[in-house]
Amino acid sequence: GMTALAQTIASKGYVAVTITYRLRDEAIFPAAIQDCKAAVRWLRANAEKYGIDKKKIGATGMSAGGHLAALLATSGGVKELEGAGGLNDYRSDIQASVGAGAQSDLESERIQNLSRDPADPFYTGFLGGTFDQVPAQYALASPRHHLDEKDPPLAFASGELDDASTHGDATRADLEKLGIATGLLVIPGAPHGFTGGQPWFDQFVEFTVGFFDTHLKAAE
Repeated sequence: GMTALAQTIASKGYVAVTITYRLRDEAIFPAAIQDCKAAVRWLRANAEKYGIDKKKIGATGMSAGGHLAALLATSGGVKELEGAGGLNDYRSDIQASVGAGAQSDLESERIQNLSRDPADPFYTGFLGGTFDQVPAQYALASPRHHLDEKDPPLAFASGELDDASTHGDATRADLEKLGIATGLLVIPGAPHGFTGGQPWFDQFVEFTVGFFDTHLKAAE
């Protein structure tokens, strides 16, 4: 589903790779982020073969993938999230991230309440229980929970019609306090899954590539 985005970003002068990860019907968290970290380690292990600068790796994703891209940015060095996907001699940290339609605070009151709603089983299925049952899982999965001064630049993109929680307001405020570059794109008239509309897609690419150009390419 991210092939068009990867191809477009590649046309801007990047090595672009799409990855896959286990969904909640296959394995609960932290399986998904462990798969993402294994993919980053694979990129570093194969950097010479594919012309990758292993010191400058960025990530982006949409919705659940946006959450994982944000978590990749903030959870560098969190051993519980590394997993046993192999190549563990290589680092899994990244140097810039843009989360699209992403939740970045899984300990928020909104998500706590959603987890308690039997009619909305997403978070209980993803994390293995309600917030009250497994609060440590929600903390571990929350990008905001892991923030520290060593984290890389992290921005967010959201459709205007999406829930405001995807703006990452509290997370961006924390990033600013830490002196870490951040940003927000709200695309007018766009829904949650905005990469499906060409004008919205183009705005997202411009924002994301601009963020990467500033924090990856320009950081020579």
